Amino acid sequence: MTVQAIYAGGQHYRVSGGGYSPKGDITPVNDGTQAAPVLDETPPVLGDCLMAGILCNDSQLKQTGADWTVVGDPTEGALITVAEKAELSQVGLAAAKPRLDAIPFESDYQYMATLHDAEPRMIYVKGSVEALLSRCTQMLDAQGQAIGLDPAQIKQEVDAMAGQGLRVLAFAQKAAAMHQHAIDHEDIATDLVFLGLQGMIDPPRPEAIAAVHACQSAGIQVKMITGDHIATAQAIAQRMGIQSAAGVVAFTGQQLAQMNEQDMEQATAEGSVFARVAPAQKLQLVEALQAQGDIVAMTGDGVNDAPALKQADIGIAMGKGGTEVARESADMLLTDDNFASIEAAVEEGRTVYQNLRKAIAFLLPVNGGESMTILISALLARELPILSLQVLWLNMINSITMTVPLAFEPKSQGMMQQPPRNPNEPLLTPKLLRRILAVSVFNWILIFGLFEWARSTTGDVAVARTMAIQALVAARMIYLVSISQLGANIVQYLRGQTRAISPAPVLLLGIAVAIILQILFSQWSVMNTLFATAPLSWNQWLICLAPMLPMLPTALLVNQIDPPQAHSTGNH
Repeated sequence: MTVQAIYAGGQHYRVSGGGYSPKGDITPVNDGTQAAPVLDETPPVLGDCLMAGILCNDSQLKQTGADWTVVGDPTEGALITVAEKAELSQVGLAAAKPRLDAIPFESDYQYMATLHDAEPRMIYVKGSVEALLSRCTQMLDAQGQAIGLDPAQIKQEVDAMAGQGLRVLAFAQKAAAMHQHAIDHEDIATDLVFLGLQGMIDPPRPEAIAAVHACQSAGIQVKMITGDHIATAQAIAQRMGIQSAAGVVAFTGQQLAQMNEQDMEQATAEGSVFARVAPAQKLQLVEALQAQGDIVAMTGDGVNDAPALKQADIGIAMGKGGTEVARESADMLLTDDNFASIEAAVEEGRTVYQNLRKAIAFLLPVNGGESMTILISALLARELPILSLQVLWLNMINSITMTVPLAFEPKSQGMMQQPPRNPNEPLLTPKLLRRILAVSVFNWILIFGLFEWARSTTGDVAVARTMAIQALVAARMIYLVSISQLGANIVQYLRGQTRAISPAPVLLLGIAVAIILQILFSQWSVMNTLFATAPLSWNQWLICLAPMLPMLPTALLVNQIDPPQAHSTGNH
């Protein structure tokens, strides 16, 4: 957060430098476009405006090596930094004008005030323009003399700053009685002297702008709720791309207060920016969105955000700058306070869910085919094509080597172009169940058929069982590729949709390990003894690989397990 523009005594000033480093200059702006030389001496009215910002302040700057950080609120840190650029020391001013009392900032009042011991004793106030202008009767001119206040002129200056995306704070002062040691809201209700405006900005991170666009492509609506001026909020929203098809639709807290329940729901659905919003209205906005069937994720860092964070389906508090109350009310913490991390988490969550469905789609048909084989063989009083110990091998060793790689599947290219999944959609959808049933039947036919054929031709039950198992594993490998990203990439390559096949080292490693284990399973005498298997000849191996061919069409036709069904009203 950095102060970039100041208006005091009818004069505009431009501030150079960035971050919390006190390196930079304050220069007057002539004709609204060109900057004059750096000031040799700070004008009295500019000094008073900066002094109000540095004294009416609960934060501090801290230097660690070459880095400057703020201990406290970032906005207050920016006020200290700009005052330091004018060679006003926070430590020196605090010693020269010690604080006697203070009114902390509250959202209901939208200002903070402090009382300082000086000649004369002075009350300094900082806050929103709306809160201070109504309490001011005079302002200081360029020579530091009190003159009549023109609210229209001040509002025009505020709109000009806010239109540049600057967050605008107003500053005022009032002389106090020499015997006064405490202040309350009544002391600053009237007769304040307007000192000036300071416009600051925290430039949006490029990754945050990209994250907003990614969320919108994924069917997630992004809405801004802020205490800033509506023009500031609109300018930032425009820069961030937080808008609907109709553009940046903004509402103020005052407008929301005059709406009934139906109008509120319509405003929350259409609006993308809500400015000058009271804490209670944040909660109302969340409730209005939920009433429309939306799933709401709410971010916040202050004490006043706690009710809305608690009400939201997913409350996300700032892990660095958030208050303890906000963190306790939230469901999760954003450790880096970066919106881009939310988009990355959504993408990662979708990937995990998709890989979970792939694992289910792989394991259930395999187990289904084995179960059908044993059940039908038992019902027909025929010899079992697979023994219980061999089933254990398939489930514990072979399935793991080929299922675990699915957990490391990379993100699909179109993951964040898909609409949000309907939360009421079951994990096993009808389409997935049909797929599981079809593959299970195929596996049963494969095991049962090859076992019966091999037993009748070789007369060796051990060989027949071994061939049935090896054929099942070979078909599994093709089926595994068909539901993986590698399979989808192969299909795109064959269709001319991509120029290269992306490598899948983890998946191929899993298949390679499975092949080695299966060779040992049938060709190693120790395994023959443990699992009642038999060595296979080259011809028998080729026969076992033949069932891979019927599985090839699956690899060519299937790109994903099941595309998500869009949630009818979308997510926020």
